[in-house]
Amino acid sequence: MTAPRDPLEITPSLLLRAYANGIFPMSDSSDASEIYWVDPKFRGILPLDRFHISRSMRRFVHRGGFDVAVNSDFAGTVAACADRDETWINDEIKDLYQTLHRLGYAHSVEVWDKGQMVGGVYGVAIGGAFFGESMFSRATNMSKVALIWLVARLNAGGFQLLDTQFITSHLASLGGIEINRAAYHERLAQALSVQANFFGLAPTTTVDQVLHLSTQTS
Repeated sequence: MTAPRDPLEITPSLLLRAYANGIFPMSDSSDASEIYWVDPKFRGILPLDRFHISRSMRRFVHRGGFDVAVNSDFAGTVAACADRDETWINDEIKDLYQTLHRLGYAHSVEVWDKGQMVGGVYGVAIGGAFFGESMFSRATNMSKVALIWLVARLNAGGFQLLDTQFITSHLASLGGIEINRAAYHERLAQALSVQANFFGLAPTTTVDQVLHLSTQTS
């Protein structure tokens, strides 16, 4: 369900309040001039204790050949997420999240290969909730790699909720589920009461430790 289009200016503080109330913004396309609020009847989340990594993905991560960084190119991550035929990320949304990034609320996890960013994910952290906005992949499995490192970071930092907004077959294969609005708001309120740390994952964390923090394998 979408709320009526809001004629008021969307500021970073308004955006943070919206997240805290279970609402997020979208646009119809990259060149659309309007932003509208979304409050889905059913919400996608990725339970942090039920994240699923297949054996083949585990082997892929162990083979390496890539580097993972945090906030090294937030603007580039957002731009890459918007670089597709259909996107809800317009210029105003890019600017809003760039401001949230400067304020310390929005973060990106990027995967690099030979100096090129080949995958990534970005979102907003408030309390113990992380609101995943979008992810991208320019090479096989690289969005999954970014998500593995994100989940490890959230678990290490004491987060309780990873909001994916909607559920897709891709997210479902990784353990994502769909819950109703009331259940989501209950989880959100609990997560917002927690003081989590997005930077709780030590730079020296090994691949095995990352996989362990990301929990379930099969």
